[in-house]
Amino acid sequence: MATFHDVVVIGGGGAGLRAAIAVAETNPRLKVAIVSKVYPMRSHTVSAEGGAAGVAAADDSLDEHAYDTVSGSDWLSDQDAVEAFVAEAPRELLRLEHWGCPWSRQPDGHIAVRAFGGMKKMRTWFAADRTGFHLLHTLFQTALSYPDIVRYDEWYVTKLLVDEGKVRGVVAIELATGRVETITASAVIVCTGGCGRVYPFTTNANIKTGDGMALAYRAGAPLKDMEFVQYHPTGLPFTGILITEAARAEGGWLLNKDGYRYLQDYDLGQPSPTPVLRSMELGPRDRLSQAFVHEFEKGRTIDTPYGPIVHLDLRHLGAKLIDAKLPFVRELCSKYQNIDPVTELVPVRPVVHYMMGGVHTDIHGATPLEGLYAAGEVACVSINGANRLGSNSLPECLVFGTRAGRAAAVFAGRYGDTVPAAILAQGRDEERRLKRELERHAEGHERIADIRSEMQTTMENGAGIFRDGDSLAKAADELRELRVRFADAAIDDHSRTFNTELVALLELSFMLDVAESIIACALQREESRGAHQRTDFPARDDARFLAHSLITREPDGTGRVRYLPVTITRWPPGERVYGR
Repeated sequence: MATFHDVVVIGGGGAGLRAAIAVAETNPRLKVAIVSKVYPMRSHTVSAEGGAAGVAAADDSLDEHAYDTVSGSDWLSDQDAVEAFVAEAPRELLRLEHWGCPWSRQPDGHIAVRAFGGMKKMRTWFAADRTGFHLLHTLFQTALSYPDIVRYDEWYVTKLLVDEGKVRGVVAIELATGRVETITASAVIVCTGGCGRVYPFTTNANIKTGDGMALAYRAGAPLKDMEFVQYHPTGLPFTGILITEAARAEGGWLLNKDGYRYLQDYDLGQPSPTPVLRSMELGPRDRLSQAFVHEFEKGRTIDTPYGPIVHLDLRHLGAKLIDAKLPFVRELCSKYQNIDPVTELVPVRPVVHYMMGGVHTDIHGATPLEGLYAAGEVACVSINGANRLGSNSLPECLVFGTRAGRAAAVFAGRYGDTVPAAILAQGRDEERRLKRELERHAEGHERIADIRSEMQTTMENGAGIFRDGDSLAKAADELRELRVRFADAAIDDHSRTFNTELVALLELSFMLDVAESIIACALQREESRGAHQRTDFPARDDARFLAHSLITREPDGTGRVRYLPVTITRWPPGERVYGR
């Protein structure tokens, strides 16, 4: 069975909804479909807490936001993309205001902004500490006002359909029934978010399995800068749930086992107009996570059943401030740690949070594959380079979701609804393949959960906060072995209705692709830059590696890595500092 839409958006989170709205705004005659493996309000955007960066104050400027972003990226961001991003972010945030997003306010009614790590000015808009929740609600409600946006909720995309180098649709499974459908289109926009679940400790929800990255990779689009994996310094130790950077923006302290604010011992590269004891917790995320590892090596962390931790101290902030600006933090601590941050220390540890890398796109969200676009965390424009600054990700979803939607609408508007016979044949082939997968793995012996767990451990040990050539090579060997074992993975559920075991199998296949691309790119980059820290190559090497890695899938399934120059418009590479 086949259905046609002019534009298919894969993913119903912030980037996907904004892209769909942009298509509908650009060309109201186009039929738009959003295909999401969860109900849109369960997309991972809903869990973003801290805020969204955009110049708003009179003492701030677009140039300062751009410079903070470029230097924070360790000069690996494309500066033309950064300049476009900082210029359009305030407009997108204001548009959300007009659509009903309840931004927190100052007493005089102006938008309230808070400090965030790596930014020398307060420019992060917020809605208490539920910013993603309110942003997603606003986009979802706005999307409902466009009758030509059709949703496929709880459908799982398994393949991109490509004919003569042009993407012409997707194949997806309806999870409730197991029905497989070919959804053809003139353009496809991938907005599926990140891939944090390839690691064992992550702030990412269970749905973040790198599906969109692997779909594009298998279709022939390159992945860019996959070696750059951001750890957030404050996740809860057992669940990995994020304790937002806003907690430190409001004045929280990080303490080691001796109750000492250890960050004052480390060079965070962040001169600040405020006193150092106030600003050091707002150093960039990569350096705070690296400082934690150094504290562990010095024996100054606290051992727990879930690994070493330090403490986040919010007690001095008081109940009034916490309830006004950090109510969700208090709720999370109560529900998941059984503690009250008003009176108790919060245990935290670095956890995988964000992928700076993703599907290679241009400044308009277009990939090298004609008809394929990407936006949000799944994509790599790149504005984030080697390290993303906190609160840049939500406006990135808005700015580049809009750009990808507009570009896809213009592209799709040039075509009719005629679909090549080869595309329909590919859809039928994929349906048969999925049926064979269910039958073949019914005879398997390996457990999906075991392979997934071993893959996560391999990634943490081989490509964690610090890595070296030996650890990466060992990880590459282990992933190859896991790929062999995956062929013998077992599926016990042979039904078609809500077969979550089949989905887990397909997700694991995608995750193995993503994991292998991370390791391959990290092995090739023989330097330390941002979130990629090679202990065997501790220095940044601009002569060799001021470039984006691009990995392309070869016919035999292996990845080939090459490099693309970074776009530099105004700020030549320099020492990585902030506020100069």
